[in-house]
Amino acid sequence: MTLKEKTDLLIIGAGPGGYVAAIYAAKKGLKVTLIDKNYIGGTCLNIGCIPTKALVKSADIYEEIMHSDLYGIISNHPSIDMVKVLQRKDEVTKTLVDGISFLLNKYQVNVIKGEASFENNSLVKIHTETIDYLYEATDILIATGAKTKHLKVDGIQLEQVYDSEKLLSNQKLPETLTIIGGGIIGMEFAFIYGHLGVKVNVIEFLPSILPMVDKDLSQRLLRFAKMANISIYTNSGVQKIEQLNKDYVRVYYKQKEEIKFVDSNLILEAVGRIPNYESLSLEKTDILIGKTYGIDVNESMQTSVKHIYAIGDVTNKMQLAHVASHQGIIAIDTILGHKATMDYSFVPSVIFTTPQIALVGKTETELIKEEIEYFITKVPFSANGKALIMNNSIGFIKLIQDKESKLLIGASIFGGDAEHLISPLTLAMQNKLSVVQIKDTIFAHPTTSELIHEAALGLLGEAIHYLD
Repeated sequence: MTLKEKTDLLIIGAGPGGYVAAIYAAKKGLKVTLIDKNYIGGTCLNIGCIPTKALVKSADIYEEIMHSDLYGIISNHPSIDMVKVLQRKDEVTKTLVDGISFLLNKYQVNVIKGEASFENNSLVKIHTETIDYLYEATDILIATGAKTKHLKVDGIQLEQVYDSEKLLSNQKLPETLTIIGGGIIGMEFAFIYGHLGVKVNVIEFLPSILPMVDKDLSQRLLRFAKMANISIYTNSGVQKIEQLNKDYVRVYYKQKEEIKFVDSNLILEAVGRIPNYESLSLEKTDILIGKTYGIDVNESMQTSVKHIYAIGDVTNKMQLAHVASHQGIIAIDTILGHKATMDYSFVPSVIFTTPQIALVGKTETELIKEEIEYFITKVPFSANGKALIMNNSIGFIKLIQDKESKLLIGASIFGGDAEHLISPLTLAMQNKLSVVQIKDTIFAHPTTSELIHEAALGLLGEAIHYLD
């Protein structure tokens, strides 16, 4: 039996793009139906950024306890209870999911657990465990996210090869872990497990880890990786994976034409994520796929079919939860008849390694490639009192100023509090605040935010606490 239904807006996918769009649209008066085949909150909330950062917090606390004598605190023989670590991670996730579910119910969003597929440009079939629906919607929003990308090598299907979702539920710490991929997911897990006492190997195909950041950041992270018992092998392509016995697997990789190998108890495959739209039957529509294999959209998040929108990882624009949420608001505003467009110029991102790395705007690498002239200033954390108090003196904040316009066009932060420092810089760049305006702003003392003020002074040749 198939029920025929109508709705103003049908959203496929309840991740940080889909559920934000649903609540925003419902508050604006639209009748909204939200479909997801798995769970409210999507990958980010359930098996991605939120649970991963819960593990980061546990690992960071354990690392601080191990070195608490620096602060005059003696703590003998600390130990890790992974069951409790994972229990706390699950409690955080549940609290957030319950909160979102409450809001969806409050604003009368019709939530259906099922799998959606297009019948044509106007009709979507929803298959659930008990009944099928055929939905006709005035507007449709696709927010189905991304899925793990898999290597095509022998042994990739072995039981000891995990993806990030499976590793997030791993209750027993291995002695050794090999991570294939030195991107954000790979390096965050490397530091989590490294700080928990696991010997970690990272195999990266490219010449450096974290290729999206400048080399002065990625190279500096290497010394911290070594301190965290993480070995990194760059310019290394995985050839195959082999089962040695019930406890060990071997990863063969090619580096400088030489075949080498590392042995470990577990392997994390972290070579990226790809847009997830295979089950949507897009071939029954006029929706086009772009050059990056994501659903093609314009600056207002419209697909090639005017009343169908796509947001988040499925567009492969920027695979960041906060981008998906903002894209959702842009899409809904467009549906409501407002002129709304996405601007990706100043999107902040944070990498939760130890120390943290945060970015916004252009990197030096990009500017050199684009032949844009610029000024930079780089302020060491050692020039900041709060950083010294936090034992985070080995770090820096780098500001990039356009030579012609004199506006800030990029920032990189390596060090403690990077996650917090990046937001005021994003606000300044988005609103085109001048370096002089930042200089004329009073920052609280003692805080790491004073580094922003010092960096502004540095761009003006007026630095106080370091030699510019």
